[in-house]
Amino acid sequence: MRPLNDYLNSFLFTELLRGLRLTARHMFLRRSITLEFPEERAPKSPRFRGHLALRRYPNGEERCIACKLCEAVCPALAITIDSHQRADGTRRTTRYDIDMFKCIYCGFCEESCPVDSIVLTRLDTYHMESRHERIADKQKLLAMGDKYESQLAADRAADAPYR
Repeated sequence: MRPLNDYLNSFLFTELLRGLRLTARHMFLRRSITLEFPEERAPKSPRFRGHLALRRYPNGEERCIACKLCEAVCPALAITIDSHQRADGTRRTTRYDIDMFKCIYCGFCEESCPVDSIVLTRLDTYHMESRHERIADKQKLLAMGDKYESQLAADRAADAPYR
């Protein structure tokens, strides 16, 4: 009896019809979960790691004290820092470059910074049109930090209990 049932099932495509019924049920009766990317965006966590930025103090002075911890901890060796000593005895960076092709957005630089200077923003849509744009220099990083400072400060405040 079993061989006869198997033959009839294969002849009548019952397995195929069951599969098509399942597909039709999901296609027409369930709502779509696909987002139309440019118009709709998925929500991001405050801990999302996107484009890098350098922050400033409220008085406008850059936060980076050229301790070079971020350069030392970077596993991809993407950060290059040069510094000089000012007349008042403090150090500041003369060069702060990040090779965006090498950066793996791990967040180690952000965690190692003692003055919360280098941060990862929520910006996830950026592009480079030519190869020389891959280097994010100090001016670009500071401009990025100035542009998103309110969002960065809010994310830092929300993340404070976890630090």
